[in-house]
Amino acid sequence: MNWHVYILRCGDDTLYTGIARDLEKRVSVHNSGKGAKYTAARLPVKLVYSEEAEDRSAASKREYAVKQLNRSAKIALINSKARHLPRSSAGN
Repeated sequence: MNWHVYILRCGDDTLYTGIARDLEKRVSVHNSGKGAKYTAARLPVKLVYSEEAEDRSAASKREYAVKQLNRSAKIALINSKARHLPRSSAGN
């Protein structure tokens, strides 16, 4: 099972970046209020971007790189890949 780097759009329109093995389950956990303190205070969240990583180490490095981007660059990244997101009921 591969790792994924993902970006969530929170209820207050902020963006949250994380990593997970099972995206649908992770988004569900975030929306339950138990995923992260940041997202728990900004529900609901919606998956707006994801990409696969080879392993946890690669996912963590990519997560760090994405977190260093400014909001405009993150939105450009989201827009460049939005059509490739997996179809899921989680967060919609």
